[in-house]
Amino acid sequence: MYKSEKKTALVTGASKGIGAEIAKALARNGSTVIVNYSTDRINAEAVVKHIRENGGAATAIQADVTKAAEVKRLFEEACQQFGKIDTLINNAGVYKFEPIEAVTEEEFHRQFNSNVLSVLLSVQEALNYFNEAGGSIINIGSVASVKATPSSLVYSASKSAVDGITRILSKELGPKKIRVNAILPGPTHTEGNRIAGTPVEEYIAAQTPLGRIGQPADISMLAVFLASDDASWITGQKICVSGGFD
Repeated sequence: MYKSEKKTALVTGASKGIGAEIAKALARNGSTVIVNYSTDRINAEAVVKHIRENGGAATAIQADVTKAAEVKRLFEEACQQFGKIDTLINNAGVYKFEPIEAVTEEEFHRQFNSNVLSVLLSVQEALNYFNEAGGSIINIGSVASVKATPSSLVYSASKSAVDGITRILSKELGPKKIRVNAILPGPTHTEGNRIAGTPVEEYIAAQTPLGRIGQPADISMLAVFLASDDASWITGQKICVSGGFD
């Protein structure tokens, strides 16, 4: 088990799904965790309650990470409570699959603001709080950036941007001892991806060498590893966690 004692991690979009599971896994392995949410206070507080009941330390902080002023407040409140941040998990994001004919300007900006701008704003602010020991930034991308799928144009483009940001920031921030990596999940069971027991699940499972859809726990332990000192020589990487679906 990888340990992250004395580390403080901020996870955006952590009220449910992959973000919530990453927050819980980090806490199980010794990190203090800030559970960021935009609107879902009830589920965010449930994640914090779970962590505390299992002996961990966590707090929930509301902020819309597509807005610079709210990102600034998020980090200020986090550091007022815990003093520092060592790990940033950029998990917040949205998606919508539709053919090119249906894409609107509003939907384009909604996905790029949530999936790309939020990463830039959060990293910019995090740099004010990482200390001389450096830290780890983990961007949650998607296998959609490497696997062409009809009707995923805007989402795939936004996640491809995250891949590029990851590579460039790994070069820029390496001298500051800050590692930057991306995890690219394949199709995963979450509250927002309701395909369990449907023909869609059967189709995806049939296209996946390991024969099943992913679970949030399949992604969370890789995040724990990348956040830990055991991954101190790993940066600039995008790692697919997809059962071979990519």
